[in-house]
Amino acid sequence: MTTVSASDTAPVSASASDATTSTSTSAAGAATSQTPATTGSMFAGLAGLRNNLTLGGFVRTWASLNLQNHPETPTNSAGDLQMLRSSLELDAGLKTGPFKWTAIGRFDREVLTSYQKELQELARQHTPGGPGSSLLSQYDQNELREFYVDTDIGDRVHLRLGKQQIVWGETDFFHPTDLIQGYDYRWRSFLEPESDELRKPLIMANATISVPEANGDLQLVIRPGLDRKRDIGNSYDLYGGRWMPQPFKGVDFLSGITFYDYDHPYGKASSVTGGARWTGMAGPLNYAFSYLRTFTPDPVLNPAANPIGKAPSGALGDWFFPTINVFDASVNGEIPGIGTIANFEIAYQPNRYFNTGTNLPVGTQGTGPVVRKDVVLTTIRLDQKLSLQSLLGTNAPSLLSFQMFDTWIQHFRSSDNIVAQVGWSAPAKRHDTILTSFITLNYMSSRLNPQLAGGVDVSTGDAFVIPSVAFQYGNHWRFLVEADIFLAKHPRSSPAQPGQSTYALAGFANNDQLMFRATYQF
Repeated sequence: MTTVSASDTAPVSASASDATTSTSTSAAGAATSQTPATTGSMFAGLAGLRNNLTLGGFVRTWASLNLQNHPETPTNSAGDLQMLRSSLELDAGLKTGPFKWTAIGRFDREVLTSYQKELQELARQHTPGGPGSSLLSQYDQNELREFYVDTDIGDRVHLRLGKQQIVWGETDFFHPTDLIQGYDYRWRSFLEPESDELRKPLIMANATISVPEANGDLQLVIRPGLDRKRDIGNSYDLYGGRWMPQPFKGVDFLSGITFYDYDHPYGKASSVTGGARWTGMAGPLNYAFSYLRTFTPDPVLNPAANPIGKAPSGALGDWFFPTINVFDASVNGEIPGIGTIANFEIAYQPNRYFNTGTNLPVGTQGTGPVVRKDVVLTTIRLDQKLSLQSLLGTNAPSLLSFQMFDTWIQHFRSSDNIVAQVGWSAPAKRHDTILTSFITLNYMSSRLNPQLAGGVDVSTGDAFVIPSVAFQYGNHWRFLVEADIFLAKHPRSSPAQPGQSTYALAGFANNDQLMFRATYQF
């Protein structure tokens, strides 16, 4: 997983020299000059179009192999092809007068491997009727991901209208404050290096107002609620596919056990959301303040046994994304004397919804009454350049980065029985703290970049390690080889276990894999 890399999806501009044309103004010669004049105008129009048109994109393919056997599958799965995927992304930009138009489309296709066929057959046997009975329905997509127009209003206002991505806050590994849009984790979980390939674009109005007198900018964002319902919130593998947490691969929880409810009164997908963000500089420091009304990134279960807001349709309950308010502040700058770039970010989320029921029978944990708590999320990141050229033979300084992500539930009481995740009896913690780090090395004029990344849940000891090597060949080819290794301290080996010590990272137990990726950009 490469967390710091140059974009490998930049479009290549097409250009042409200006063409000129002349037309006859003589009435007598109009009949004889009409065709040449029309042709000249057409060529001039085409030349002007080429001057203002950019085209680009990429073709990418992935192949990943299981490195361990999965206890849910009837045959040994180590060495099986877990994923064989390809994508074509087409990017186009067109300038027409004061307007710049951008369109990005992506086409995703997968081969149903023998391993996936086993998971699909398990879902058809035990939990038929949902998306797990046809796995390719979750992976194959034709999508106009982004379509927006940019323009300036006067000297201070820049406006972008349409389907787009807007990033606030940290985006490495986890996304505690990048909450305007949700992420699609169904096919690659949190491992894909480019966040913009997982983030769900939304239809929004995005205005940035420059205030040079205060050395800053004010950004205003409004989402009018015109998107597809499934475009809000994070999407996870709940249908028994390759990223379903152990031990539920091959179990489709969207086959009637639960459903998604995008019309819940506390989280209606058509609700208007948005916010405001001020970014500025104060001496050597960059800072930001923001307010955002958005949807909780992870869904909450409206339990059938203890419904909230409306009666659910699923046997266990329905998933919904409550609307929340987020107040955020951040500051970053260089620590004098050592050259370390430090970033500190804190977000306050009042009245977030949580599921309860750690003491309920196996399979129903999390179906107790929903409670609300204030939450504080803190992110600290330290980036340091290391001169390792003489030690390791690199051609440029290396980047070493440390991050800490902490979720702090206010007024926490163990008697509330808040579950860390629905379906497991592991209790939520007052502080949920994850430490991550990576180091990137540079060889062959920075075309060959080994990287080692990893993370650990401080309170449980569950961890992951991701060694990778990225290689750039010429102007068009990009290659990545990556191993994803999960070190689960307390995995849940069967659905009959309550999972009282199983937290999120432990759900990746026995899911080690080796991934190959090739990209041709144009």
